[in-house]
Amino acid sequence: MTDLPIHTVLPDLLAALRAGSSAVLVAPPGAGKTTAVAPAVLGEPWCDGEILLLSPRRLAARAAAERMAQLAGEPVGRTFGYATRLDTKRSAATRVTVLTEGIFRNRIQADPELAGVSTVLFDEVHERSLDSDFGLALALDAQGALRPDLRLVAMSATLDGKRFGQLMGESTPLIESSGRSFPVDHRYLGRDSRQRIEDAVAVACRQALADEVEGGVLVFLPGVAEIERTAERLDRLPPNVVLHRLHGSLDPAEQRAAIAPLAPGVRKLVLATSIAETSLTLDGVRIVVDSGLARRPRYDRAAGVTRLSTERVSQAAATQRAGRAGRQAPGVVYRLWEQAATAGLPPYDPPEILEADLSALLLDCAIWGVADPAELRWLDPPPAAAVAEARTRLRALGAIDGDGRPTPHGKAIAVLPLPPRLAHMLVAAAPLGLADVAAETAVLISERGLGGDTADLSHRLQRWRGERGKRAEAARGLARRWARLAADGNSAAGVAIGEAPGLCVALAYPDRIARRRDASGETWASVGGRGFRLDPLSPLAREEWLAVAETQGIAAGARIVSAAPIDRAAIEQLYGDRIAEVRAVRCDLATGGIVATRERRLGALRLGGGPDDRPDPVAIAGALLEGVRKGGLSLLPWPESAARLRERAAFARRFDESLPDLSDEALIAALDDWLPPLVEGRRRLDALSPGDLAGALQRLLGWDGGRITDRLAPDRLSTPAGSSHSIDYAADGGPTVELRPQALFGLSTHPTVGDGRVPVILSLTSPAGRPIQTTRDLPGFWSGSWAAVAKEMRGRYPRHPWPDDPAAADPTLRTKKASQRS
Repeated sequence: MTDLPIHTVLPDLLAALRAGSSAVLVAPPGAGKTTAVAPAVLGEPWCDGEILLLSPRRLAARAAAERMAQLAGEPVGRTFGYATRLDTKRSAATRVTVLTEGIFRNRIQADPELAGVSTVLFDEVHERSLDSDFGLALALDAQGALRPDLRLVAMSATLDGKRFGQLMGESTPLIESSGRSFPVDHRYLGRDSRQRIEDAVAVACRQALADEVEGGVLVFLPGVAEIERTAERLDRLPPNVVLHRLHGSLDPAEQRAAIAPLAPGVRKLVLATSIAETSLTLDGVRIVVDSGLARRPRYDRAAGVTRLSTERVSQAAATQRAGRAGRQAPGVVYRLWEQAATAGLPPYDPPEILEADLSALLLDCAIWGVADPAELRWLDPPPAAAVAEARTRLRALGAIDGDGRPTPHGKAIAVLPLPPRLAHMLVAAAPLGLADVAAETAVLISERGLGGDTADLSHRLQRWRGERGKRAEAARGLARRWARLAADGNSAAGVAIGEAPGLCVALAYPDRIARRRDASGETWASVGGRGFRLDPLSPLAREEWLAVAETQGIAAGARIVSAAPIDRAAIEQLYGDRIAEVRAVRCDLATGGIVATRERRLGALRLGGGPDDRPDPVAIAGALLEGVRKGGLSLLPWPESAARLRERAAFARRFDESLPDLSDEALIAALDDWLPPLVEGRRRLDALSPGDLAGALQRLLGWDGGRITDRLAPDRLSTPAGSSHSIDYAADGGPTVELRPQALFGLSTHPTVGDGRVPVILSLTSPAGRPIQTTRDLPGFWSGSWAAVAKEMRGRYPRHPWPDDPAAADPTLRTKKASQRS
């Protein structure tokens, strides 16, 4: 113990704490800071109270306390003890308590002065967990306002100590220690992206055991599922190799076995999550196999849930993992990626405060007396958007008021060492006689592995109640403590076990109450509007309703990880005041008629409904208008005159832009100005009066606009023969009139529109109505091709006049004989 690198700088650290109240200690892995600093501080004359050593993980906290007790020749729980959520060993004689960051947060909230505490040591602050950042912020606030004598030490394994020093005060000394590590040889194995990670890791483990003749193997995998699948693939190991698992949901005895040294000649193979990256020394390990993956919590703000995401490790984490092989002797690390890919890894893991759900943080700040977290001292302040979202959620839970102050309900929630939603569940369940079941459900949601790994929380609860073992017993004790904090311990009398967890989950996550959408039970719709997916083979797939506790995956179609059945009656009992009767009227674009419905809805979920035989007239009118907006003006029964008026007005606007725009886009944009009076009292669009539609257009055009349109775009062309012909302003070539040439005899100028600027296209036809010629120059036609046309037409239609000089002939639409008679 005396040869640890940390001992060379301990005198400097102790001197700094005698002279001031804060210090920053930078000591790389292997320096011994976790187990050496607290015993050294314990002998200082100013240290007459308790020392709190904060550890990021329960396993590391317990291991640190046991190691210090072992070095002191004492049982753990005497001078050196620990306190975690599931396990505590300390006594009245305990002077050094190793506790997790969450436990410290609850302790300082309950006692801001930290009475009886002389020193708080923040270990592994470089990991930047939310609880660590917040605990340091509260401790600095308490030191500044209540306890100037309280010593605070931030201990980091990386060289960011300068930032922590600036946070803790300009005069805070920075003490740096060298680390103790042996050379580590790096070997890059690579991995085919199509290969499952557990297959690649199993191959690497066998290679490492074969290539390296001595030393244990520590394997880093992203999660428990990958650990179990890798263990299955390592079924025939050499007889001197013992396989261990190491993750947070194991019993303490199994965790200790993974850390403890083995007998000579026995090699250890430990399959671990990132729990083994820091704070722990695994005796005998000289080989590391790194999958290059980690599972990290990421808050999905769009979905309002924290999900576990499998990601590439950061460069800093990869370095920490490799360092595990060189803690006690020279080692080797096998990396399942190419060497060139290392530079592409993210440098560091982002601080949790920048990505986490800040609901618990904001409520704790409110309890502390700080409405805005920005008033505290942070290395990285919480993002304003995340704070605003957390504030909205806490108001919905009734935990804070409009000014950000904690309500009585919020204070009751804050007493419980749980996230706000789960704490709200316990407090709300107590009046229903469900405090015990709610506490048990909260433990199941918080602690993976209890009662098995099925998604059915009700089934897990039944199995866990029958489980034996230290972890199961400790978890039941934790549930009892939570239940006592929330209420008087009343049991869920009269409520079946299968129903009670669903009720409790629904209290915590009302937005995740979900209803099955298909017969297989694979797809689900929720109150909050999100879609969920479930394995169709799960027993839960047969249920009609679920209260969903945890999901994993993207916001759209996230997979249900844990849930419990709940029935319709229970939902209505809990949230009857939130069920709204929604009457809706829409326009069926296929028929132009209305469809009126009456529904009962809880959020985005439809509970039931049917046709509404007495829809609101205002809603009917609105639906018809919306139908026209979506389906277009073609749904309306326009008369031909209206269509012609719009074509003429469009043509006239080319010459006078002051004219109103009657295009589809303009009429749709102004729909509320002209259509409402026409749909009043109607239930179908085809029931509108065509004459009323034409009149609406005339009113939009106005009297002056009508006169201008008549001048620039007359509706009809009058001929010398006394006939009148409609002008087609929608024709491809421009304004066009179809007529017989005889109606134009005697006309020596070409007809025009647009104040004489646009010649009318004359589509000339035979007496039988067949096209014979099209012209934009009537005088030119008379003097040009008319002779050939007339010659041909005289043979076909001899009864009609075909004069040689039509410009001088009398106009007539009669036959020659009829003209003679007249």
